[in-house]
Amino acid sequence: MLPRDAFFGPVVDVPWQEAEGRVAAEMLTPYPPASRRRSGERLTREVLRYLRTGVEAGMVVPDAADPGLDTVRVVAER
Repeated sequence: MLPRDAFFGPVVDVPWQEAEGRVAAEMLTPYPPASRRRSGERLTREVLRYLRTGVEAGMVVPDAADPGLDTVRVVAER
């Protein structure tokens, strides 16, 4: 999906455990830099686990709607 369509289209916040396979509707750019996800990309289990465990260890995801990554903003399913 085009990043602008995902970012500006209908979105929903879901628990991170339910975001696998969904299309990201936000930038998920961890700091320090590593794996990054842009709007329009599908979220994999590995990426979600990396981001979540990173946040638990003190990593910052400044662009996320929920910096604690309890929820992830994804494209609303039709």
